[in-house]
Amino acid sequence: MTVYIDPPVWPGHGRTWSHLVSDVSYEELHAFAAAIGCPRRAFDRDHYDVPAERYAAAVRHGAVEVTSKELLRRLTGAGLRRPRLRAP
Repeated sequence: MTVYIDPPVWPGHGRTWSHLVSDVSYEELHAFAAAIGCPRRAFDRDHYDVPAERYAAAVRHGAVEVTSKELLRRLTGAGLRRPRLRAP
């Protein structure tokens, strides 16, 4: 059971964001996100968008800090990556 988080460097809506993923299941990811106070609406296809203010809480609760590249590698390796569909 491992949940990973990348650094809060992604800009949006006047804040910076991290991505939170599981390498086991979406159920594990949803449970972890709820435990650190992330609302379900922060779930985007295969990850949670976590504001910088919640980064420390995620790490305290056991999220493993990784680079964005490593996070994507682990998500893809687990078979949980859901890429955005491109318009024809």
